[in-house]
Amino acid sequence: MQITVLLLVLVGLTAAGYYMGRASAVRAVGGRIAALHSVPAYYGVYVALWAGLPAFLLFLVWGASENWIVMQMVLGALPQNMTDGSEQSLSLLKADILNIAAGISTGREPDPVVLAAAERYNMLRALGDWMLLAIGSALAVAGLSYARGRIAPDLRARNLVERVINVFLVGCSLVAILTTAGIVLSLVFEAMRFFTVYPIFDFLFGLQWSPQTAIRADQVGSSGSFGAVPLFAGTLLITLIAMLVAVPVGLMSAIYMSEYAPPRVRATMKPVLEILAGIPTVVYGFFAALTMAPFVRRLGESMGMSVSSESALAAGFVMGIMIIPFVSSLSDDVINSVPQSLRDGSYGLGATRSETIRQVVLPAALPGIVAAVMLAISRAIGETMIVTMAAGLAANLTANPLQAVTTVTTQIATLLVGDQEFDSPKTLSAFGLGLVLFVVTLSLNMIALRVVQKYREKYD
Repeated sequence: MQITVLLLVLVGLTAAGYYMGRASAVRAVGGRIAALHSVPAYYGVYVALWAGLPAFLLFLVWGASENWIVMQMVLGALPQNMTDGSEQSLSLLKADILNIAAGISTGREPDPVVLAAAERYNMLRALGDWMLLAIGSALAVAGLSYARGRIAPDLRARNLVERVINVFLVGCSLVAILTTAGIVLSLVFEAMRFFTVYPIFDFLFGLQWSPQTAIRADQVGSSGSFGAVPLFAGTLLITLIAMLVAVPVGLMSAIYMSEYAPPRVRATMKPVLEILAGIPTVVYGFFAALTMAPFVRRLGESMGMSVSSESALAAGFVMGIMIIPFVSSLSDDVINSVPQSLRDGSYGLGATRSETIRQVVLPAALPGIVAAVMLAISRAIGETMIVTMAAGLAANLTANPLQAVTTVTTQIATLLVGDQEFDSPKTLSAFGLGLVLFVVTLSLNMIALRVVQKYREKYD
């Protein structure tokens, strides 16, 4: 409740600061706006920033550290014998305190000391929220008063406001960069832990994938083989089938919509195609498992072929349908961005429409088309649900699209489902697969960038 009140106070003071700063600037020059260094709106924003920004930063800092500070104060008041145990017992104690404080039953009679600690936790949280409200409101009022007192005709309000905006934009960029770096580093560190217990050469070139590891010394059939070649082969096979469906259909659709279709037809066809991109992948998975897989099996059996009930062909075909909008929509936009002067020049030399498309438009649009195809490949490699439901989980090393296969992403999802211990080779192997997938995707993007740069230089 107190936090809501603080936010409402900040909004009110910020709005008041904007109008007060703007009015003060106009009043300082007697209504002659031309005498101001900046337009009056910048003075209003300047005062509003001083009114809201310091208190908002305090709110963010307290929100990020409140639980830790309060918990440390609660644990410090507990008997020493309750907090001197192992890290696991301390985590259980914290969980009990938080559950009781939130009114969640732990399923057993709570310890009176823990019950008192939960009450103290709630009391300190409430006290902290009241202090945040008081200090935040005081900071907002003080900032508003300070900024309003600095309003003068020669105040460079625009420069100061734009400096704050620039810092904000840099901070947003750093958040994105640091998040990416954190993801990559966490992936690398966990993968290195896996490669310390299982040789990287055996992982990359092993031909048998059986991630089940023995829990007891006398357990049989759980040796833990982590040869990932069957997973790479399955991923490549399904991706290839999907691209054989998506690229020709998507590219031909884009060419028709941009070069042949009347405007009214294009305005109808493009949104209809893009609807495919909005369908949840689980729906595609149901379609693949209940419709496409039985159809492929019956078709194969009618030709005398042995077809598995779950096949790479069914999963790849449905995945290709799902990816069509990525190719068609982006390629259509790229083809439409080719200057009309190139087409007119080709027609002027006597070329037909089809010759112009093949020899002028498509080469000029090739960088964008390559980018669309790379996006489609990345989407196919990262798909999980369709493969799980239509291609199965069997790690078969085969190039036969009529057999069941599995992919890297499907195995990652399987390995990390449920309560897992992150110190076993079985679980850590998911990070090894993720690292390989990251490297492959990065390599594809680098190749695409190189192709784009080459042809962009040619047609610029």
